[in-house]
Amino acid sequence: MKNSLSIKETLAIGLMLFALFFGAGNMIFPPVLGQYAGENVWLAIGGFLLTGVGLPLLGVIAVALTGTGAKGLADKAHPKFGTIFTVILYLSIGPFFAIPRTGTVSYEIGLAPFLSEGQAESWIPLFIFTLVFFTITYLLALNPSKLVDRIGKVLTPILLAVIAIIVFKAIATPMGMIGAPDATYKANPLFTGFLEGYKTMDALASIVFGIVVVTAVKDRGITERKSLASACIKAGLVAAVGLALVYISLAYVGASSPDATGMVGANEGGKLLSLSANFLFGSAGNIVLGAAILFACLTTSVGLVSSCGEYFSKLFPALSYRTVVLIVSLFSTFVANLGLAQIISLSVPVLVAIYPLAIVIILLSFLDRWINGRRVIYVVSLIFTGFFAIIDGLLAAKFNLGGLPNFLDSFIPFYDLGIGWVVPAIIGAGIGVLISMLTGPPKQLAS
Repeated sequence: MKNSLSIKETLAIGLMLFALFFGAGNMIFPPVLGQYAGENVWLAIGGFLLTGVGLPLLGVIAVALTGTGAKGLADKAHPKFGTIFTVILYLSIGPFFAIPRTGTVSYEIGLAPFLSEGQAESWIPLFIFTLVFFTITYLLALNPSKLVDRIGKVLTPILLAVIAIIVFKAIATPMGMIGAPDATYKANPLFTGFLEGYKTMDALASIVFGIVVVTAVKDRGITERKSLASACIKAGLVAAVGLALVYISLAYVGASSPDATGMVGANEGGKLLSLSANFLFGSAGNIVLGAAILFACLTTSVGLVSSCGEYFSKLFPALSYRTVVLIVSLFSTFVANLGLAQIISLSVPVLVAIYPLAIVIILLSFLDRWINGRRVIYVVSLIFTGFFAIIDGLLAAKFNLGGLPNFLDSFIPFYDLGIGWVVPAIIGAGIGVLISMLTGPPKQLAS
């Protein structure tokens, strides 16, 4: 039994985790943030890093310290809640949104620029591309034990090399000057960037991928709890540093691009990157970019399909891992053909509603030693959080809630910034503490 990983092993697992996180949304959202934030790009990307890097790192650390995944963390509130929340989480980062997005983004940036106008408007190229893409995903996901070797040692270095080429060229030959911020990033760029980080879905994925890291470390002979946690944290830091550097670089590419690309739509990060690559490298730029997107999306797709296969085959024992992977791959192919804009528009309300719950679950897990089995603290805090998160989700889905938003904005701190759930979550935890003190010693949760 070993006590620690070698530097080479830590880097391999860290790069694997980086590749699992870094997929479609991670490529397309930072450049748009940079372009719209303009001179406020560094504040905006700072907020983005909090939810796009900081929270995923905390999620991995939470899994490493507790030794349990998404279901185990959510079970601390209640087993039924744990099951419902975890199913929603896996469906969100799985076949409903994140997995299909990997195929669609790969197509729109990697293949569509090379098609004629008539071909690009047809549904046939997208269908054929996504069918091939998810067939490859299915085949790679059939043997998850080789995930570290396939992703950490092979695909990730290729991905980083391609991204580095684009970024270094953008720095060496700037596309233009960084302009004034758009109205959406003028008043509160930090908080706007914070909310944009939700779209990566990485905080949700972290409590799924955390188990992949734990398993990879155990496979290398480390089983003692403290040594296991330490190794996982180090690998998580490798992934976090990589993500932060790439996000900052891509945000700069976007911020310096308006003169060359014009202002793209808020959900058109793929178009912005395509135009930037073409400006920087000419016709070869789209090939370089297409390769980067393909590797980024494929690695994430394999990781998510594999994770869904592991979870749902255990939840429904009648379904084998192979069967679940096949179902997820086929369903993702279908959803991917709805188009990128439709997938993003459908995902945002769900993310706005469940992200705060995931954040609270992760943060409370760090206090678990002091909570000491007082389930009511989790329950009350999550109820308070969920109330405001669901309202925000309904508003993001364009539901008319009358004067309720204005009423809440008048007395809930930070509500106008999109994080009105924060203070209620803290108050809920405090009320939970008081209730637990009044109702006697806590019941220890089953391990």
